[in-house]
Amino acid sequence: MNMDEKKSKAAAWFRELRDNICSEFEKIERELSSDTSFVRTPWQRAEGGGGEMSVMKGKVFEKIGVNISTVHGEFSDIMRKEIPGADKDPRFWASGISLVAHMCSPLVPAVHMNTRMIVVGDEKQWFGGGADLTPMTPVEQDTNDFHAAFKKTCDAHDRTYYPKFKAWCDEYFFLKHRNEPRGVGGIFYDYINTGNWDKDFAFTQDVGKTFAEIYPMLVRRHMHEPWTPAQREHQLIRRGRYVEFNLLYDRGTKFGLMTGGNTEAILMSMPPEVKWP
Repeated sequence: MNMDEKKSKAAAWFRELRDNICSEFEKIERELSSDTSFVRTPWQRAEGGGGEMSVMKGKVFEKIGVNISTVHGEFSDIMRKEIPGADKDPRFWASGISLVAHMCSPLVPAVHMNTRMIVVGDEKQWFGGGADLTPMTPVEQDTNDFHAAFKKTCDAHDRTYYPKFKAWCDEYFFLKHRNEPRGVGGIFYDYINTGNWDKDFAFTQDVGKTFAEIYPMLVRRHMHEPWTPAQREHQLIRRGRYVEFNLLYDRGTKFGLMTGGNTEAILMSMPPEVKWP
């Protein structure tokens, strides 16, 4: 395949993954007698490309956004210093999916997942992404099952991936100003280019498929359990950590804002309600 064919194949996959995830989450809402569905809002980027926001607010998912985008253009002077290869050729193409779920029940963990393909110049390209779990009160079985699912996926491709990507996730999703992790981790990877595009793309696909299998299982495990006002209060305060990380440290937020992305789509990761003590 030439680069254009690779781009088309990757963008089509991110859209397919979005459709599959949205369908499953709507099914979960119906299991709680909610007929809520995702509202999809397309957007265009003046500099090139665009995307589509998919947002749902229901009885299980207080707010979930599943966004896809495919954009292209040239990096700003600031971004050229941060992106490999951009200092020599500022042209870029980027496509991916980004998901953040904030749950009604404080017993169901919040979650984040994204995968992407980025091309700089004519040929320099790589995959990145990952998934991490943010429970309000950690449950050992949930943490173990989430990590086991991604370890199995990583091991099927390269046994060095899981320990490396788990450590990268723990380091990345850490609130330095509070000296605490955002959640219980998962995997985080970037700049994946082994020289075998098909192999790297297959890994990124499997990361998405793994998320689409493990997270609905965790939601169903807890969505029917009763919870107290005190637990809800704790949830709202813990959400503040999510906001702090995304505004202070998140690379995806910075990338989107600095490349002229859709502001609402970029900030869809913010929870609908949050408190600071």
